[in-house]
Formats: sequence, C-alpha cells, structure tokens
Amino acid sequence: MSKKKSASWYYRPLEWVLVGIASLPLSALYAVAGVLYVLMAYVLRYRQRVVLQNLRNSFPDKTEAEIRRIGKKFYWHFAQVIVEILKLRAISETELRHRVRFTNPEVLSNLFAKKRQVLTLGSHAGNWEWILAAAALNYPGQAGGVYKPLMNPFFEDFMRRLRSRTGAHLVPMLATLRDLVQYRGTGRTLSLLTDQAAGPEDHPYWTTFLHQDTPFYTGADKLAAQLHCAAVYVGIRRVRRGYYEITFTEFHDGETSLIKGSHVLTEAFARQLERDIQASPPDYLWSHRRWKHKRNL
Repeated sequence: MSKKKSASWYYRPLEWVLVGIASLPLSALYAVAGVLYVLMAYVLRYRQRVVLQNLRNSFPDKTEAEIRRIGKKFYWHFAQVIVEILKLRAISETELRHRVRFTNPEVLSNLFAKKRQVLTLGSHAGNWEWILAAAALNYPGQAGGVYKPLMNPFFEDFMRRLRSRTGAHLVPMLATLRDLVQYRGTGRTLSLLTDQAAGPEDHPYWTTFLHQDTPFYTGADKLAAQLHCAAVYVGIRRVRRGYYEITFTEFHDGETSLIKGSHVLTEAFARQLERDIQASPPDYLWSHRRWKHKRNL
C-alpha cells in the first residue's frame, strides 16, 4: 500500500468527524465556538503575547484595559470564524447567500462586461473564506482565489474541497501569473489576500500601517501593470453574528496604464484596510505575526 493511500486511511476518521461537525446547524456550531473561545483566551492563551503586542502597537492611544477588552473580543470573533469556515463543508447555497450580502455587486459586473480580469484585494478581516465562497455563487464561473498549499496532504485536500465547494476556482500562489495569462480577456476575478507579511526576500513595499513600519507584497501592482488588470478592494463588515456585508471599492479600471514600479495599488489598499480595522478592531486577525520583519534602514 502506498504511503499516500495509507495516510488517507489514517485521516479518514478525522474527516468523518469534521464533516459531521460541519453538518450541525450554525446555532450549534456557535456553542462549539464558545468552547474554543474559552480554550484560546483563558486556557491555552493562544498567541496571547502576539495578539496584545499587535494591539498595543496598532492603537497606542488606547489604555491597557481597552487593549485587553479588544483582545478578548478578537478571540470570540476568531472562534466564530473557525466554525464558520468549517461550516463551508456543508452549508447550503441558500443559507450562504442569505448570510453574505454584496452591497454593490455591479462594480465587478461592470468590469466583467468589459472582459476585464480583476484582482480583488482582500485581507484577514471578518470571514475571509466566506467572501470567496459567496462570490462564486454570485458570479458563477468568474470567481477565483490564490492560496498557499498546505504541507499536510489531508488538510490540503480537505481545505481545497471546502474552498471550491461553491464553484470557486483555486490557484496555487506560484501559478498566479500563469493563470492570469491563461484566462486573459475572459472577464473573471482572482482574489489576493494582500495583507500577508512579506519578507525581505520578497522585496516588499514599506509603508506606515497602523502606526508601524509595515512590509507589503507588491504582486497586485506588478500584475496590474503587466497585464492591465483592474483592481478592486474587498471590504467586509460583520453585521451581526454569522452575517456579513461585502463592499467593493474600485482602485483601478485596467484601462489606463500604471507606472511600472509604482505601488499605488498597495498604498491604496493599506490606507483602506487601516480605516476598516480602526472602525472594528476585534474583527482583524491579530494572532498573525504581521510585523515580524524589520526594515533595514
């Protein structure tokens, strides 16, 4: 028996458990989220130092008591997002459409009508996985997303099926350019999580973000300039538990030329995301080591 087949049998009971949990109604899953919240915030104290330090640096005007309150709210939000992401494995199209509303869907529709490839610039705010899944329903055959493959074969396969279940087109990070060239002129979108921490080897763009010197990947600027892609910011607002609103902000129409080597899109993204985070601090992924790299002056 091959190692791959053996591994699949090893993980089969785990898959049954995860699918079984995903099949529960969201009301029950939020009870599970309550348990996860207690474990992360009080028992395991999951990345608590990272969370609190990120918040202190990002909101220097807030008191320590306010920082800790935001930290606790973040853990509650994160616990809910975890079960919501798992729910994608079994959620119905009707329920997902009901829970995720696009406030201005015509922004993408108008660009698609012009056969534009659109780079949608998203972040780890709200429920980032629900955005792509809902977009695949709202724009059939036109929604795709870039992702970083996982090392574990089981979880890589599980997450791919979960993310593509509503019809989203998934593209491994290293195949981004090839995919854009292949589907050029077809009128579709490719989602990029643009807030990830770029390392020195990535030759990042540095700017002040949440009061800190912050590196950003420059892929959006390069791809838009090279392939004349449009660029749209994806904002997400949690209306209440389990309900989100998505609002698009067009940064570039793909018709005018961008100056090669400029970072106008990345800078616009940083400013818009900063405003969204300041409007609702607990809804961002503060456990991520976003500022682990330091700029060499």
